[in-house]
Amino acid sequence: MGDRAVAVVTKATRGLQGELTVPGDKSISHRSVMFGAMANGTTSIRGFLPGDDCLSTIDCFRKMGVEVQQTDDTVHVRGTGLDGLKEPNEVLDVGNSGTTIRLMLGVLTGRPFHATVAGDASIAKRPMARVTEPLKELGASIEGRDHGNLTPLSIRGGGLTAIHYTSPVASAQVKSAVLLAGLQARGTTTVTEPEATRDHTERMLEAFGVKVTRNEKTVSIEGGQSLEACDIDVPGDISSAAFFLVAASIVEGSDVILKKVGLNPTRAGIIDVLSEMGAQLEIENEKTTGGERSGDIRLRSGKLAPTTIGGSLIPRLIDEIPVLAVLATQLDGTTVIRDAEELKVKETNRIDTVVRELSKLGADIEATEDGMVIHGPSQLSGGAVDSHGDHRIGMALAIAGLVADGEVEIAGSEAIAVSYPRFFEDLRRLQGRKSEGALLTSDKFWSDGRSSPNLT
Repeated sequence: MGDRAVAVVTKATRGLQGELTVPGDKSISHRSVMFGAMANGTTSIRGFLPGDDCLSTIDCFRKMGVEVQQTDDTVHVRGTGLDGLKEPNEVLDVGNSGTTIRLMLGVLTGRPFHATVAGDASIAKRPMARVTEPLKELGASIEGRDHGNLTPLSIRGGGLTAIHYTSPVASAQVKSAVLLAGLQARGTTTVTEPEATRDHTERMLEAFGVKVTRNEKTVSIEGGQSLEACDIDVPGDISSAAFFLVAASIVEGSDVILKKVGLNPTRAGIIDVLSEMGAQLEIENEKTTGGERSGDIRLRSGKLAPTTIGGSLIPRLIDEIPVLAVLATQLDGTTVIRDAEELKVKETNRIDTVVRELSKLGADIEATEDGMVIHGPSQLSGGAVDSHGDHRIGMALAIAGLVADGEVEIAGSEAIAVSYPRFFEDLRRLQGRKSEGALLTSDKFWSDGRSSPNLT
């Protein structure tokens, strides 16, 4: 097994019960550090997600001379202003974080210095041309493997001129990279998308005092504006909450409350889908802080109906599709997921990976060119599966284990720490089991807290 961890999840013998506060939103955590670094003054961030991906963002900006102090989920960023960012004297390592590299490319293309950006083996396979091509149109000099499509990437920034970019893909990362470059360009930069994507960048830029013009699928930003530090309260990540929402939906007798979850309309597609399926779902204690809505979500198990998920809904729940596929295996009928080509350029090709791994557990699921078709209900069985280094695949397979007959062994479960370091602890808590224990590299680990000697 090398240094890979194996988590073992067993069937839930009773309903999931209790309250959880899921980790801070990953997208907002990334941006709060980046924008805080680019701002004038000190930005305080509460509820920060201390997962591997977000820590990579902190590390990269420290290498550009930004002072960042972190204590658990509280972070203070002493901003240098855009002009205060320094040329790094070593490679900026983004680890496994696609958000870090793609958004940071937008920042770096406007800076008058040289930088080299790289990441792990997964990042080395992920396409960057969708970001580097529009940045080159702005005037950036970017070189890398496969004509700048693959890392490592070398950037010589500065001297940008605004463009109107019509994106062929609905990607918040592409939009954000272009807007961050446009902030440093001469003139007004505009991005038009085929479908409106998550708008955390626009909302947070406004919180930092930047004027952003929005009109349906088009966003514009005038170059030369400055960011002013502000305090950020990061809501719970709805993409992390989704795993427990699905778990509560499929484990009979469940009643789960997830506290202070982000309810940004461009991210809350999972709420719409579950409601359409007939879920017993309630939202309480709603509030808005820093332009971001949050609230407590309560979900009780009950009979759900399959549906078709596609169109403009996809950008609003793209990260939740792996666990929605697990949900679909337990529904009476056929669930169709379409228009989800974006899944192919995530940490893995999530279409192929979800289909392959759930099939190992007995799911009746097939891949299509832009999604998947799931026929249910299926009685899942135990078996050995693999996260393939993808945190959301790993967590989705863990949720499948709650309704499978037999142990589900998830190889590469250490990947889950990217976005949810305490996932198994919270899963055990809802099962009413002991919460002690930790997921250890090369250690076989059970969701109920048991462990065994290291595997070989």
